[in-house]
Amino acid sequence: MRKSGVLLPISSLPSQYGIGTFSKESYEFVDFLEKAGQKLWQILPLGPTGYGDSPYQSFSTFAGNPYYIDLEELIKEGLLTKKECNDCQFVGHPEYVDYERIYQGRFSLLKKAYERSNIATNLEFQRFVEENAFWLEDYSLYMAIKDSLDGINWIEWEESLRLRDPETITEYREKLWPEIECYQFQQYYFAKQWKKLKAYANEKGIEIVGDIPIYVALDSADAWANPDLFQLEETGEPKAVAGCPPDAFSATGQLWGNPLYRWDYHKKTGYDWWMRRIGYCYQLYDVLRIDHFRGFDEYYAIPYGDKTAEHGHWEKGPGMDLFRVMKERLGEKAVIAEDLGFLTESVLQLVKETGFPGMKVLQFAYDSGAGNAYLPHNYKRNCVVYTGTHDNDTMQHWYESTNKTAHKYSKEYLAISEDGKAYEAFARAALSSIADICIIPIQDYMGLGGEARVNTPSTRGDNWKWRLKKGALTGKLANHMKELAVQYGRA
Repeated sequence: MRKSGVLLPISSLPSQYGIGTFSKESYEFVDFLEKAGQKLWQILPLGPTGYGDSPYQSFSTFAGNPYYIDLEELIKEGLLTKKECNDCQFVGHPEYVDYERIYQGRFSLLKKAYERSNIATNLEFQRFVEENAFWLEDYSLYMAIKDSLDGINWIEWEESLRLRDPETITEYREKLWPEIECYQFQQYYFAKQWKKLKAYANEKGIEIVGDIPIYVALDSADAWANPDLFQLEETGEPKAVAGCPPDAFSATGQLWGNPLYRWDYHKKTGYDWWMRRIGYCYQLYDVLRIDHFRGFDEYYAIPYGDKTAEHGHWEKGPGMDLFRVMKERLGEKAVIAEDLGFLTESVLQLVKETGFPGMKVLQFAYDSGAGNAYLPHNYKRNCVVYTGTHDNDTMQHWYESTNKTAHKYSKEYLAISEDGKAYEAFARAALSSIADICIIPIQDYMGLGGEARVNTPSTRGDNWKWRLKKGALTGKLANHMKELAVQYGRA
């Protein structure tokens, strides 16, 4: 069945308190998608973020970001006052997230709410803690210890704590219990509010496309609590780290810094941690976009301590073995394989064998002639087409600033007139293609410029900040999107 959807991170929703949340604006966005004839809402990873604010570097692969908890709900429940929330002054520029302000104010508010909640007596909370103990215990303890040590990475902790000596862990658990329970409180409210929003979207016929990063952060509860899963020294330092070799995006490659997996160990355990991780994702999402799919075929290992990704090498990943186990344990699941970048024959074979649809991105289509795999005339049905992803520029700004070859070819290919709306032509190209699924960032329906870009790979300091302006999602825009969806058989 042909369908279309929109890419918009939760953080990019408008809201009263400085960052997109599970507030009334998120429900209004679902209503907008329904009116616009859309069937999918793709978001970015929901995990708690640290330095750099990237959702792909989270303190836990299971936990949710406390920033997304709707404060208005806590006000309604009497856990916070309107004045307390307004006094925090979360908003600097209305169209960008000020993460420093959010960090300084949000956790103190959530702590106040926790202290007034008497949450330990809540039976629903108790059930949540019990059902999620397999990750929640480690995460809440990890964050409480981390806070008590001024936020330093676990590989800098004292040895007994770093190596999880039972007596030391018991001591910290007792000493930091209120802080531990506060983190459990945050996760309870995150899960409660997110599941309510997801149910609302599903009732409207809209599926949630979630995003699972292939790697976890070194500074995470996952790496601290499960060191056997990763290629780590006894000190906790990685033997090698993840990234990508030099390419068109970056002359020195991309140095992500995540620890690499011990795939031989995962295989021995029947990929148990992966099955728990993926299974948990399907409690949160309807469709799962698996990031950096190539890494399951071969992964790029960079010596730990290198300043660039230039001197890495390729190692063999688990391949089809992991996905065979996934199918046996979890059944048939909806997946999108992020198969971008330089693809070897073995990667292409892996994608084909899984049967998962891969991704086609129009911004990559116009620089190498008619044989380019990202040009619409080369697609097969079983794929997902995007104008761009969260890592791309907006379509309009890309067209205005790209090299002469790509500009000329795309202009001729799409018959874009001098005074035409280039973004509209690209959206129509994606929607009219044979691809079963089309997902377009909301910026590319609106014709926004480079100021609305979400992320520029291999850069820091100015990413993940863009937000929709309040009132930007008009009825006129929804009607136009619906017309396009109907016109191209996607509504």
